[in-house]
Amino acid sequence: MTATTDTAERARFRAMREGTQEDWDIIGRDYYAFADHLPDRVLTHLRLLDGDFGGFPIDRLQHSLQTATRAHRDGRGERYVVMALLHDIGDTLGTYNHPEVAAAILKPFVSEEEHWICQNHGAFQGYYYFHYLGLDRNLRERFRDHPWFDACAEFCEKYDQAAFDPDYDTLPLSFFEPMLRRVMAKPLASMYKKPD
Repeated sequence: MTATTDTAERARFRAMREGTQEDWDIIGRDYYAFADHLPDRVLTHLRLLDGDFGGFPIDRLQHSLQTATRAHRDGRGERYVVMALLHDIGDTLGTYNHPEVAAAILKPFVSEEEHWICQNHGAFQGYYYFHYLGLDRNLRERFRDHPWFDACAEFCEKYDQAAFDPDYDTLPLSFFEPMLRRVMAKPLASMYKKPD
């Protein structure tokens, strides 16, 4: 089922306060069916980064794959590796706030720490290049007292800033797809979590 699929059954209300249990049973069924296809939509969006170099030595998809490959080879868990894979997925829609876009997509599926790393990696990654663009490379210092400061700095040092090597043996998207599907199969926490 896609977003454009027309169903035979539809809710009959004109304002939500008029909704009945029957209406919400229809909506709930369709909502969870649509949610089941989230990994497909995320993969489609991730593929939009293919061929988008933005001046970098490798395109944004290869950077994402290389970041995830490095995290995987370092023994990180699946949720962390998926966070590494999707950390820049927001580049196309949120050019000025891509970390927050990626973090919003990941939030129901990763730990609070992994979410925080994704959400703030832009300020931490800037340590490696902001000064070349006339910006403050120490922007990350505003987070110095946060309990996950070191975890985010480590993510950027070991995986993100190092993942621009055209000669690196990067794993393909097909390697990560089953992992992404497992991680996104069931939210850890969400106000919309499907009842068991």
